[in-house]
Amino acid sequence: MAKTIIRFSHATFGFRDVLALKDISLEIAEGEFVGVIGPNGSGKTTLCRAVLGLLRPLEGSLQIFDCACEQLRCYHRARIGYLPQKGALDRNFPITVLETVMMGRYGVLGLFHRPTKRDREIALDALVSVGMQDHRDTALGDLSGGQQQRVLIARALAQQPQVLLLDEPTTGIDITTQHSVLDLIRRLHQELGLTVLLITHDINMIRPLVDRLVLLKTRLFAAGPPDDVLKPDVLSQVYGKDLVITEKDLIIVEDYHHHR
Repeated sequence: MAKTIIRFSHATFGFRDVLALKDISLEIAEGEFVGVIGPNGSGKTTLCRAVLGLLRPLEGSLQIFDCACEQLRCYHRARIGYLPQKGALDRNFPITVLETVMMGRYGVLGLFHRPTKRDREIALDALVSVGMQDHRDTALGDLSGGQQQRVLIARALAQQPQVLLLDEPTTGIDITTQHSVLDLIRRLHQELGLTVLLITHDINMIRPLVDRLVLLKTRLFAAGPPDDVLKPDVLSQVYGKDLVITEKDLIIVEDYHHHR
């Protein structure tokens, strides 16, 4: 049996008198690929922040690497490679691809430690892993959206993490690039043995990739193999009229607009 690396035990999270996630019990095993889905406002990003140790449970507990989340230190967080939601990038900001990836080493090094030749080698290896080594001296702002995502994944890999946490990695890029990015994540999971936690709206795309799906609606509504979770009777209880079922796909109307 694989070791449990993340364990929510009846954990409740909230802020400003609003409960974002309530009574979550969930275990994620080392080396597992888990997709997290749910409507807007269902608690997906809250779960992400909790795993990063940025939110303490109001009730229950969350353990990461056998450590209570509120006790996570920098060296624990360095073991979690994080790709945040795609934000607006200042294309005029003067930073190269390699400099961006080197930023992933700073959490490992800690304050007041300068990167070494070995840190640069690790950053270059991360660029090779995502196929962006030929762009190392290119300005980040000159890259396409898909290329930028690859570089930001390389930045996370430069930490040499055990867990790769990705928050909506395919949002804001074209459909062909979405497939390319997800194929990259699948390959990295297989080749590096990473524990992958992928938060997404793209149910149809991740269905063939993940070991398990977690469906949230403030509570843990369902968790299991994709074919067990992605049943019309289960999804209709969560998405209601926003769920459209075709012969091939499940379409979430609110997510269709979310991407436009």
